[in-house]
Amino acid sequence: MKRTLFSALLLSGVLLTGACNSDKTSEVGTEGMNAAATDASEAAANPTVDNPNVVSDTEVPNPNAPVMTFVQTEHDFGDIQPGSVVKHTFEFTNTGKSPLLIENATASCGCTTPNWTKEPIAPGAKGTIDVQFDSHGKSGIQNKEVAVRGNTSPSITKISIKANILPDGSQGPVAQ
Repeated sequence: MKRTLFSALLLSGVLLTGACNSDKTSEVGTEGMNAAATDASEAAANPTVDNPNVVSDTEVPNPNAPVMTFVQTEHDFGDIQPGSVVKHTFEFTNTGKSPLLIENATASCGCTTPNWTKEPIAPGAKGTIDVQFDSHGKSGIQNKEVAVRGNTSPSITKISIKANILPDGSQGPVAQ
């Protein structure tokens, strides 16, 4: 017991002696240590987040950016049979002042497939986005969204489709 207590005291004395090295201020200097502490506290108080999808409060939108203006942003297929594959073409016009280029279009579900105009669309010209919906394995009312990313203002435009997939009758009559 005395040996363990003595070893613990000896170890703590060595650690305290090593931790209290007063020569460190001469290596960095008082100003350097204070400057590092000040920089760290300022960084914690004002974190910088670099997100290209978010416009800052001080950033002014580009007045010459292309603008994607749709004839309609939502299409309702109405009632469709189970297992049907339906397709709708969304038409848009570049109402901006520079050529419009669609970078990507992503659907909210794997059952929805977008296909878009790949070449640049001049100001005043029209483009299309075909959206195909496969109802296999789906039932009831379905709402699907497609996010279209381009060099536009705003950079993401959303379009959507809806459908009501009728019951297939294999489960017997449906209670009304």
